[in-house]
Amino acid sequence: MFRRSLIKTVEKSQRRFFTQTLSNRVTEIVPQEQARVKALVGKFGNEKLGEYTVLQAFQGMRGIKGMICETSLLDENEGIRFKGYTIPECQDLLPKAEGGKEPLPEGMLWLLMTGEIPTEAEVRGLTAELHQRCVIPEHVNTVIDSLPRTMHPMTQFSTAVLALQTESKFAKAYASGVHKSKYWEYYLEDALDLVARLPPVCARIFNNVFRDGVQGEYNADLDWSANFARMIGYDNPAFDELMRLYLTIHTDHEGGNVSAHATHLVGSALSDCYLSFSAGLNGLAGPLHGLANQEVLRWTKNMQNELNTAHPTAADVEKYCWDTLNGGRVIPGFGHAVLRKTDPRYTCQREFALKHLPEDDLFKLVSLMYDVVPPVLTKHGKTKNPWPNVDAHSGVLLCHYGLTQEDYYTVLFGMSRAIGVLSQMVNSRVLGFALERPKSVTTGWLENHFANIEK
Repeated sequence: MFRRSLIKTVEKSQRRFFTQTLSNRVTEIVPQEQARVKALVGKFGNEKLGEYTVLQAFQGMRGIKGMICETSLLDENEGIRFKGYTIPECQDLLPKAEGGKEPLPEGMLWLLMTGEIPTEAEVRGLTAELHQRCVIPEHVNTVIDSLPRTMHPMTQFSTAVLALQTESKFAKAYASGVHKSKYWEYYLEDALDLVARLPPVCARIFNNVFRDGVQGEYNADLDWSANFARMIGYDNPAFDELMRLYLTIHTDHEGGNVSAHATHLVGSALSDCYLSFSAGLNGLAGPLHGLANQEVLRWTKNMQNELNTAHPTAADVEKYCWDTLNGGRVIPGFGHAVLRKTDPRYTCQREFALKHLPEDDLFKLVSLMYDVVPPVLTKHGKTKNPWPNVDAHSGVLLCHYGLTQEDYYTVLFGMSRAIGVLSQMVNSRVLGFALERPKSVTTGWLENHFANIEK
């Protein structure tokens, strides 16, 4: 039900003979999307999506269908689809850098905003537009430079985004009394401005903390990912490709994950993109969300250190897993709140590793863990999904190319996730979503409620 005709979509893209901007294309699409959703609500508005249990209320509303997210859908058996497209389809269809094999994140931004696979010309135009929008106010650089180097890079990232809020076009338009039917236009402007400004902001944080303040030059001749790589001191085509893949596949994961939901929640109060995305970053910084990839890497390296070998055997790994579980800890990088199979984002990173770093010791260990850990977790019996998720692999790839600063990994995640959550925000304003305000009850209310039912 989620698959669209790839051939039809590609042909449609090819018929767009002239190059247009993303803003123009979104403007063209908005009326039909508003009409489609209005008809949907009119026809099914009183229908029930399902019922939830008391246990779900206590366990973080797990699995409750209670919000709309148009940019992606996560199926427990199939995995993620971005606007109907699987990760392999996106890798195949989204435009690439010249000579590259991995999709450009700019193409994913276009896809999530429009539902369409962009042409190469449209992506090149979007890259150029992002470069034009990338100017960083001097006060933002001053704020970043004033932060202590000991402050976690994610805290610095969130702080920098808040400092950028002075540039919000929506905040200015709202203060001037803009009509609510125009809100989405200013959210789109803010979203594109913020995405454009992320590479120099995040690079400055990296360089201040890990390169003694030495700043790399901005290169507007490169794509979004490669330019960022140069600014943090990397000049390796293979690393550029890794950044393109990484920054594409981490963009979106439905609307219920913490970073997406936090951004959506704050945005539902008509907070602008800067305020809302900063809130999402604060959620992403949590060890149960965006910090998971560095937790995996540390657990894997600790295994090597404690076993005193870079090449543990299957028996070594199995024993280490049981020691971890029996010690009351979890094995990071395995299992997922929704998925019941291997995460497709893990699979595409594994394919990248097989192509570019097949002899890397950490990659070999991660491959061994794929064979050993799921049977252990299955026997343990407390994990619904014993298979690896995206975090099981990303840290190994970054390490291979010398990006060993683990505290920075979540900043990369945040750069990518911005593309998804900001696209969601624009869509929320296009469709006029309401202030999010679920009803809560107390445990005493629950006791009384069920006591009355029993009577």
